[in-house]
Amino acid sequence: MAPQEFGELFHQSMRAMVKFDYIVVFAYRGNERPIDIYSTFDVDEHVIFVSMYQAGPYLLDPFYHTARAPKPGVWRMRELAPDRFFSSEYYRTYYVQTGLAEEVGFFVPVEAGITIVLSLMRRGETGYFPAQELALLRKADPLVATLVRQYCSGLGHLFDAAVAKQGRGRRKVQLNAADTVWRDLNLTDREAAIIELVLQGHSSESIGLRLNITTGTVKVHRRNVYRKLGISSQTQLLSIYLKKLNEH
Repeated sequence: MAPQEFGELFHQSMRAMVKFDYIVVFAYRGNERPIDIYSTFDVDEHVIFVSMYQAGPYLLDPFYHTARAPKPGVWRMRELAPDRFFSSEYYRTYYVQTGLAEEVGFFVPVEAGITIVLSLMRRGETGYFPAQELALLRKADPLVATLVRQYCSGLGHLFDAAVAKQGRGRRKVQLNAADTVWRDLNLTDREAAIIELVLQGHSSESIGLRLNITTGTVKVHRRNVYRKLGISSQTQLLSIYLKKLNEH
């Protein structure tokens, strides 16, 4: 069974269990651009949910970071999101364009650092997944994971082909993601770590806990970065970040 056929099977199976508006299945490997395996979007929706996402915003997505961990299981977006995610510039400038009320994902590590994420999405008018539906999805997780590993294995060649198409070696592609952006902007490793967490939606308090430094130190680093880049807002920071990503 091809991944596309599996996507249709997954789609129909989920329809029999819960209510949702969209499905998208992404494969993630390291910090490489995720590959879309299956989705139910129309042409315009595909631009927002897939094309725009793959162009750079995926690097700030809680689902992407969970896939890299990896953290198998069924997770709500709000269970994974940083404490300031829903007030972050990433959320305001990109995520709100999706019109989603909630996103729930099956996270299935498969092979060679690849994780498949099968997302069920509900728009604002549909509302959140009720607790009983989330419980059903979690009961289905072992079966879904088994099927994913059976029918969605051997995807490494898709990532390798994407790398070859760009005419670069895999190592260089990895460096041309977030790491190279910070290097181009002349940020120190500490500054880069803090600013990346800021863009993901972490508060200064959350960043301090993650990096084992004081909240005051986090704020000093943020001010230094803003002064170094000649900016005064997270809006400008995100704009610079995405612009630099698209240059590589």
